Amino acid sequence: MTTILKGAPVVQAINKQLSSDVTELKASGIFPTLAIVRVGERADDLSYEQNSTKRLESLGIQVKKYPLPIDISEKSLICVIKEINHDSTIHGALLFKPLPKHIDETIVCNMLNPDKDVDGITNISMAGVFSNTAIGYPPCTPSACMEILDYYGIDPAGKNAVVIGRSLVVGKPVAMMLIKKNATVTICHTKTKNPAKLSAAADILIVAAGHAKMIGKSYFNPEQIIIDVGININEEGKLCGDVDFEEANKIAAAVTPVPGGVGTVTTSVLAKHVVAAAKKYDSNPPHKKSSDNI
Repeated sequence: MTTILKGAPVVQAINKQLSSDVTELKASGIFPTLAIVRVGERADDLSYEQNSTKRLESLGIQVKKYPLPIDISEKSLICVIKEINHDSTIHGALLFKPLPKHIDETIVCNMLNPDKDVDGITNISMAGVFSNTAIGYPPCTPSACMEILDYYGIDPAGKNAVVIGRSLVVGKPVAMMLIKKNATVTICHTKTKNPAKLSAAADILIVAAGHAKMIGKSYFNPEQIIIDVGININEEGKLCGDVDFEEANKIAAAVTPVPGGVGTVTTSVLAKHVVAAAKKYDSNPPHKKSSDNI
């Protein structure tokens, strides 16, 4: 029988620890705070902002919002980022992407202080993921995938893992995280020949393809663990993943649902990163630093 790897118990475990950590930080005079920077009013951004705010505030984490007009200039947006960098009451920042086309996303993202980059959008944070060093924070979604594997006692060590998707948001960083856990990793993408054959041989399959129910039964095997990162709207207007869940549920050993899987855990990972940033601040406040070049 296929095991459904639900996100809810993972969230409960993370939140229990976070509540304790936040209480300790507040007792020392540190109030964990996240800045949310949103340019325009994309429906998915507004939804994630609302859900993130609700989750973080329920844990005692403060949220400071920066809603900005869609036509804001690149210079003005950079000024907001610099303001956040120098605000000692803000420990982490979340910048919604994509940004409008008139703004150079790479330049703006890399203006953020990596110490406050809680969703891995800067080059320095990504370098930390690839070099396995504690620089910045990895993106929240691939971190959520690893939290699920860890919670359910799935050890990637020695296993054959296949990642479908090569973006810097999910595919590449989750591949690096799996390698850190001693998995042997293959990344499949649009130019990969016979991805179904490669995937069907995988012990762990992580899918971030970006297309509803794209991954079907030819990709699965009975011993396989499937983590579905995709969030799509099907023909009936309902949420679904990149994996054909009905087929996976007949074949695989375990699979995450959509909704109720990776997406559920991602917001708690965001909170976890904010708390970790606040802890670093507590142990190394600005007056203890030798310099601040950002």
